[in-house]
Amino acid sequence: MPVKNLLPKQIYPSRNSAIASGILVLSLLFCSSALTAGTPMFNSLPPETASLEQYQWHNRPVIVFAPSEKDTDYIGQMTILEKSKADLAERDIIVLSDTTPAAGGQLRSQFKPDGFEVVLVGKDGGVKVRQTTPLSSEELLSTIDRMPMRKADLR
Repeated sequence: MPVKNLLPKQIYPSRNSAIASGILVLSLLFCSSALTAGTPMFNSLPPETASLEQYQWHNRPVIVFAPSEKDTDYIGQMTILEKSKADLAERDIIVLSDTTPAAGGQLRSQFKPDGFEVVLVGKDGGVKVRQTTPLSSEELLSTIDRMPMRKADLR
């Protein structure tokens, strides 16, 4: 009496499923680069935040100070940044906003913005750009792309 093969037939993935799996893995890797330790890209800056040390060597914070969420420069800056989310994620940027001067935020006290101000901080913790008008995505991205750490990331 012949012995029947009790094991199921081996199933080989099709080429399409292998490609789909590869795309899924790449998508997950890309999405994870936008987040560091579960940090969303856009956040309000809590008043008790005294330093940006938690982001050093991991992210490039862009801090947006404004007198309120209704400030036209603030709205414009946030719109510019929202439209560039993929580019921001690629460059490890996180956006921190402080729109409540009355809360007496510690970083607001250190930077002493007068009205609207946007500040780019490098991964090394140094201030790279500081201006009182909205920063275009082209200027922001080109400034970062000229940084030695960014050039090293691209190699």
